[in-house]
Amino acid sequence: MTLKIAVATPDGEKLSPHFGETPWYEVFTVENGQIVARERRPKPHHEDEGDEEHAPGEHAHLHRPGGPMDFFAPISDCNVLIAGGMGDRAYEWARQAGLEVYLTRGTVESALQAYLAGELKHDPRRVHASVGAHGHGHRRRRGA
Repeated sequence: MTLKIAVATPDGEKLSPHFGETPWYEVFTVENGQIVARERRPKPHHEDEGDEEHAPGEHAHLHRPGGPMDFFAPISDCNVLIAGGMGDRAYEWARQAGLEVYLTRGTVESALQAYLAGELKHDPRRVHASVGAHGHGHRRRRGA
């Protein structure tokens, strides 16, 4: 079975603490528990933030050009997304895109190896609640 894992990273080594500002995905292809390929794909930045103001349940705006699902278009063939942290809206959008999401600390390599060993833990405290006019000024969500 082939598995594709996307890792949000600013430099190919560290996990990005803020998904929205991450310029790259490192995408790993895994077959039979072994990494067989690695590639870097550009990730869209926060460009169309007006979409973040829609009420929950309004899904049409997610898929239009420039909508938030564009964040995940470069990894539409992936099963898993690993990052250091992300806003609550992006977290929900990633899950709606069908991704298994892990937010954790560490490096790309350590997170990837932990995932492959079945030891990677998702830290819900790394999901940040959006505040402000357009979701800027993230703060950690209490009790998450």
